[in-house]
Amino acid sequence: MAEITLTVRKLQAFAEVGYQVAGGGGAHGAMAALRRVTAIDAYEFVAFDPATGRHHSVVSDGHRRIDGDAAEEYTGLDAYRRAMATRAPVGMPEPGTQRYFRRHLAPYGWRAGLTAPLFLAEGRYTGLLHLAARESFPELTGALVSAVSPMLAHVTDLTRCVIDPVGLPGGFHAVAFDRLGARRDVPGFEASPVLRKEPALAGLARAFIDSRELNRHGLWPAGDGRWHELRLLRAGVGFQGSLQGAVVAERPCSLPYDLTGREVDVLTRVAAGDSNPQIAAALVLSVRTVTTHLEHIFAKLGCDSRTRLTTKALAEGLCRLDL
Repeated sequence: MAEITLTVRKLQAFAEVGYQVAGGGGAHGAMAALRRVTAIDAYEFVAFDPATGRHHSVVSDGHRRIDGDAAEEYTGLDAYRRAMATRAPVGMPEPGTQRYFRRHLAPYGWRAGLTAPLFLAEGRYTGLLHLAARESFPELTGALVSAVSPMLAHVTDLTRCVIDPVGLPGGFHAVAFDRLGARRDVPGFEASPVLRKEPALAGLARAFIDSRELNRHGLWPAGDGRWHELRLLRAGVGFQGSLQGAVVAERPCSLPYDLTGREVDVLTRVAAGDSNPQIAAALVLSVRTVTTHLEHIFAKLGCDSRTRLTTKALAEGLCRLDL
């Protein structure tokens, strides 16, 4: 990487890039700050989606249009492989990029292009930044872009989910899904083995997204033989939370109120509005056994009616959630 003389002006611009990416003004604010120290006529952020393994444009400025196919086309070039190997910007046109340049830049009056791979400071790849100019780029433009690329990489980080942290207490493991079933990480929350190994979670999340519920809370008998507290929350996923999604979170737990597994099954049926004979038929029990279970449940939860029992069960997440 070329050496950069860090003038006060450059330091201020770099600080502003970080501030804008963190929430002040996003991609456009960050690039406005970068434009203070180098001439950039147009830019386009291309995000890599680890859920699908594909690239697509997410935000741009100065371009007449965004060609969606161009994002994937660039990743087939030797220039892309070189940029990934060196983690440094690659210019255009140069050998191997002329055809791409003629198709996607030259028709709009651009005479120079520069593409920077975007890696977070931790080393994870998130996408690309395409730059275009009507004249040659000023000297050290590539070095300046490289210096701020770890900050700009957050713009194209599609693993970030937009969720309300108040809605998910500590101690949970979590993953997120979009409507197509693509799984994404939830920043700040690890995914437990039971979540990673459960194939039915995507279907559960999709059904929840399509419902009118804002959240769902219950008890889940996971495949590890333990009971888990399970929560589903609505979330925006993808770039700036633009896709409808859901966060599925779990943590191991003991059954509350000293309930047994069979009592949880009965309570779940009561909350669904079933009568004692219906519960008996569904759980293959006698009506007398169901009545005995209900007597124990009423005593443990301190309720004196099915209505109050249902209200308490739904409010506290005491019903069984099956995938």
